[in-house]
Amino acid sequence: MITFQKTLNIFFQNDHFVAVDKPSLFLSVPSRMGKQDERPVLGLQLQELLQKKVFPIHRLDYGVSGLVLFALSQEAHRVSNYWFQHRQIKKVYHALTHKKSGEDPQMNQKIIWKSHLVRGKKRVYEKPFGQESLTEAQLIQKKDTCYLWELSPLTGRPHQLRYELSKAGFPILGDELYGATTIWPEGIALRAVSLEFLNPDFVAWKLPKKIEAPLIF
Repeated sequence: MITFQKTLNIFFQNDHFVAVDKPSLFLSVPSRMGKQDERPVLGLQLQELLQKKVFPIHRLDYGVSGLVLFALSQEAHRVSNYWFQHRQIKKVYHALTHKKSGEDPQMNQKIIWKSHLVRGKKRVYEKPFGQESLTEAQLIQKKDTCYLWELSPLTGRPHQLRYELSKAGFPILGDELYGATTIWPEGIALRAVSLEFLNPDFVAWKLPKKIEAPLIF
């Protein structure tokens, strides 16, 4: 594992791809403000570390931590974009959320949440004409003051997991934008913990079947 400025950890690297742990309160890629935005940028720090160009394939929100995959060539970028667009990479997240009064949800029972989302300036909203959002969720642990969820987005909408948990009555700790009342030390308590490659071509690109990030909740 390579550590950069005590914040950047690489979990996997070959000639084609690199998988890195994005800290919370990091941008995945530069914002529209460019150099005027002083927030740290994962992609730029990774390029500096590797001394080569990296190609972003997907992103995590600023307040979210966890596994992000970058391509190291244009061809790898093209192929992996296809995988993501055609749902051939399974993404799994963990989230710590508020409890709510009333009956507890059942443990380890998979639920499918469905919404139609429209993106506003800062957050998403549900509208009949919005894009379909599908999320697989299951409660995996009940803690003293919160729940631990495992989530897999079946579509790739902005803020999808944050919205769905809030809609179900379980806002993510620290996520004030979607109704949280409990502060989280940094960012929000949402972490990308694994990427599983469903397209058999992952073997030709010398990727493991699954890349995982350490669990921290």
